[in-house]
Amino acid sequence: MCTQVVAWGLPKYVGKQIANWIYRHRVSSFEEMRNLSKQTRARLAEVAYVGLSEPVMGQKSKDGTIKYLYKTKKGNFVETVYIPSGDRATLCVSCQVGCKMGCRFCMTGRQTWCESLSTSDILNQIFSLPEYDNLTNLVFMGQGEPFDNTDAILKALAILTSAEELGWSPRRITVSTVGILPGLKRFLDESECHIAISLHNPFPLERERIMPIQKAYSIYDVVQLLRQYDFCLQRPHNADASKQRRLSFEYIVFKGLNDSHMHAKELVRLLQGLDCRINLIGFHAIPDSEFVGASAQEMEAFRNYLTHHGVYTTIRASRGQDILAACGMLSTQEQQRQIRQADYPANS
Repeated sequence: MCTQVVAWGLPKYVGKQIANWIYRHRVSSFEEMRNLSKQTRARLAEVAYVGLSEPVMGQKSKDGTIKYLYKTKKGNFVETVYIPSGDRATLCVSCQVGCKMGCRFCMTGRQTWCESLSTSDILNQIFSLPEYDNLTNLVFMGQGEPFDNTDAILKALAILTSAEELGWSPRRITVSTVGILPGLKRFLDESECHIAISLHNPFPLERERIMPIQKAYSIYDVVQLLRQYDFCLQRPHNADASKQRRLSFEYIVFKGLNDSHMHAKELVRLLQGLDCRINLIGFHAIPDSEFVGASAQEMEAFRNYLTHHGVYTTIRASRGQDILAACGMLSTQEQQRQIRQADYPANS
């Protein structure tokens, strides 16, 4: 921020003042920055904008989850999910409108890719959230692939965790990826936030059938890269876990597709020696899908096998399914169509 304001012909200290107003007070205009001179505010209005904009709409689930719709600076729309749970409140943040990865079980992957969000659009989902003051955790697990938008993601994380800006602990932030190696390596080198890998099948050919990214970046190569870094598994009563970065693998359990003894055994082999956890996720049915989710009993049996063989495994609770806010269900394609149709009626 300080470097930028100098480029605009303003004193360096103005950068710190602006950061304080935006990140601490969450103002939406330069006029609200009362300790800046009138001339400085006028200059800022000429060359920049604050970028905060409230959600267009919100939907609340019966379980308390709230899905918000935000409009991007380019006029597209993106969804963000607020998930309260006891003394924790997590925000699921999006980084793209649509997604290029084409995972066959994901609604976002079916949506036409429109844009990678700017750092401003990413941060706006957080700062403009009505429940911002309640937030305890952030997960970049919404629409889009973070490491298909690496520069904006890393810049957003730097702002979120900088002591001079927002000051969030990186241990309160998790970024999820299908495993794009160049972006993943940059993240591991430049950030201390937690990482989650979308795995979903340990066998390369089977994984490729549901996740095309496997052809470009094999899960074996992803795991090999991860072995070069240190992680700390968060187990109950592990006092050191809060001080180190965590590694987790996300695994949607499909009935008859990736839930066999053979798959569980291969997962154990693949992840042997990694200090990590597996989060098992129930499949949330999407229209015209050939996939069926495993039953609760089948997921428990799968978890028990993995845990018994040394892979710490949990089953993630499903939230917001009734408002299409659960894992793999986010898509703004229909919302964009309806909003644009309302703005520009066919007979106008």
